[in-house]
Amino acid sequence: MNFCINLKKLRKGKRISQTAIAELLDVSQRTISHYENGTCQPSIEGLCKLADIMEVSLDELVGRTLVKKQPSDY
Repeated sequence: MNFCINLKKLRKGKRISQTAIAELLDVSQRTISHYENGTCQPSIEGLCKLADIMEVSLDELVGRTLVKKQPSDY
C-alpha cells in the first residue's frame, strides 16, 4: 500500500501534524491515522485535497510515480 506510506512520509517531511491535516480535510485526527495505517482510504475528493495540501500529484500520493524528496530526506 504505497498511499499510506507516502502520506505519512509527505506529512512528516512537511512537518504537519495529523491534527492539522484533519482540520484542513474536516475529518478527525483518527481518520488521518487510519489512512496512514492503511485501515481505510479517503474518497477521491479527499485524495485531491491531500495532494493539494502535500503539493504533489495524485500519482505521487498514491504511489503511481516516485514521491519527490522532501527536505528532511537529505
